[in-house]
Amino acid sequence: MSDHEMSGHDEMPGRGTPDPGPPVHEAPPPEPAGRVLTASVPEEADGPPPCRTCGGGAPPGPDDGDRPYRNHPYGTPSYVYALGRVEPQFPSLGVEKEFAQAVGRAEAVDLTDRQTLQAVVADPRNRYLARRLCYVLTVQGLETYLVRPRDPVDFSLLVEALGESRPTDLHGLVGLRGPLAAPGRCGGLALPVVTFDQIFTFDTASLVRALPRPEALEETRFRSAAEELFERVMHLTDNAGASDAHRALNYLVVRYPSVYARTAEAYAGGSSLTAIDTRPSRLSGTRNILDVVFSYTGRTTDVTEKYFVRVDVTEEFPFLVTKLSPYYDR
Repeated sequence: MSDHEMSGHDEMPGRGTPDPGPPVHEAPPPEPAGRVLTASVPEEADGPPPCRTCGGGAPPGPDDGDRPYRNHPYGTPSYVYALGRVEPQFPSLGVEKEFAQAVGRAEAVDLTDRQTLQAVVADPRNRYLARRLCYVLTVQGLETYLVRPRDPVDFSLLVEALGESRPTDLHGLVGLRGPLAAPGRCGGLALPVVTFDQIFTFDTASLVRALPRPEALEETRFRSAAEELFERVMHLTDNAGASDAHRALNYLVVRYPSVYARTAEAYAGGSSLTAIDTRPSRLSGTRNILDVVFSYTGRTTDVTEKYFVRVDVTEEFPFLVTKLSPYYDR
């Protein structure tokens, strides 16, 4: 009989397109709070592979169905599941001046600067500007990735995401990380280029309000505990959503409410969240499965209890394998 007793809660509510791959013991996790925008995947063109060092060239290429890339010239893909904020920037003075002329032709009354930008690039006559802008994902205020859709047709998804967002909103980005951008492409920003398949917008308050609250917990305390856990994951060192561990954690905080309920219950019982660890699962086999372990230590007893959840991060879209349950060190 396994040391691991399976128990847990339901998946997080939300709207949009769910991640592929059903979990083993439950229905597939629903979408994050906020609108989900999913890019189309073009067919792979004939001819030689794209330049690997051009930075601004073609993205790494489409998946072979739901499987990871096989025999691809870029080798093993580097997946990203990042939480941050997409900010548009002008790559050059010429593009900035062209945008100013487009603003002069538009009706930009009673709009903020960000609303004006979105209104201008959303105009079909100005879509050439949408393609010329640089989109930078900042994580905790640091410029981390240059963002582009897998298919140029899907630049409209970036425009929609900008239009929906408020100053406090965050963007979730699921895609593949490529090489550094070519010098001069975006004002000299030497950042990796991420080609996305999914982008969604949410804010922390809405995410927390959407969480199902355990009946035994008081509303205010539960919401406070949930906000603290989300901020803690967001502030993990170097959480750019590129490592398997960070991809799993970022997936959990926007898709799996049980970790919030367990943390709030621990706080109510006089315990503190003392550690969040990830380690390869013994069940990995041919899949890349991680155990995400949450440790709670009693403030007066100094006794530590651990709970874990398994997440499959083999492919671009992570998914839940087992529910949250007690964890016992071997």
